[in-house]
Amino acid sequence: MRLLTLRTETGKGTVAVRQDGDTLTEIEGFSDVGALLQDPAWAAIAEAANGATHAYDGADLAAVVPSPGKIICVGHNYRNHIKEMGRELPEYPTLFAKYQESLIGPNDDLALPQESDTVDWEAELAVVIGRKGRRISEADAADHIAGYSVLNDISMRDYQFRTVQWLQGKTWEKSTPFGPALVTKDEFKAGPLMTSAVDGEIQQSTPTGDLVFTPEFLVSYISTIITLNPGDVIATGTPGGVGHAQNPKRYLQEGQLLVTTIEGLGQLNNRVVKEA
Repeated sequence: MRLLTLRTETGKGTVAVRQDGDTLTEIEGFSDVGALLQDPAWAAIAEAANGATHAYDGADLAAVVPSPGKIICVGHNYRNHIKEMGRELPEYPTLFAKYQESLIGPNDDLALPQESDTVDWEAELAVVIGRKGRRISEADAADHIAGYSVLNDISMRDYQFRTVQWLQGKTWEKSTPFGPALVTKDEFKAGPLMTSAVDGEIQQSTPTGDLVFTPEFLVSYISTIITLNPGDVIATGTPGGVGHAQNPKRYLQEGQLLVTTIEGLGQLNNRVVKEA
């Protein structure tokens, strides 16, 4: 299944929907995909939904999980990105966080802040948790994954590298496109091509199978530290091709279009707009 969060008419908020081809069907009683995942029977509820329908074309989509309890990000998790940044393969995952205020929808404008002129792209495979767990074994981790989505971990490099801790460069408001859909794990096989493009020029192009630490390993590792709850998000890292590693360095500019794609999951299309 493909599950999305649809913005409805002005003032009426959002609703979780199931996508069937060009049609979106409301999953009544659930304001977004994150709320739906709180119900242990979410998959059966979504499959049986027969609420009001909407056309997918032109739909106003929010971030697929607009208010996750946790957004845990992984740095240095693609071999070619580790190489371009001049580092060794890590023994353990590098973890940091984002906050929900950073999230935007798959077609929303991306806010270019006044304070940074080194805004970089990082295409990522996102894992969405569907079942609560602590100290989950790697063998059981797949049972706790609801599905996968597309995310771009937009990074303000000047703020990121002010200190050895990255958070201040990673969670700027309205900077992280996420969606368009949660694709359930039965419909997604790890390894498809992930790309990012700026104004049609490909910057990143790597199979998601190039990950050092797999989604299952990350679920197990992170859940050793903290309980993972339905709707939590793990951004699994970016491949080579970021602007900061290019010579000369390249960063997003006002008016550019950033397109992030993972085969089988969908596409993010975000225009870069200077924040007021």
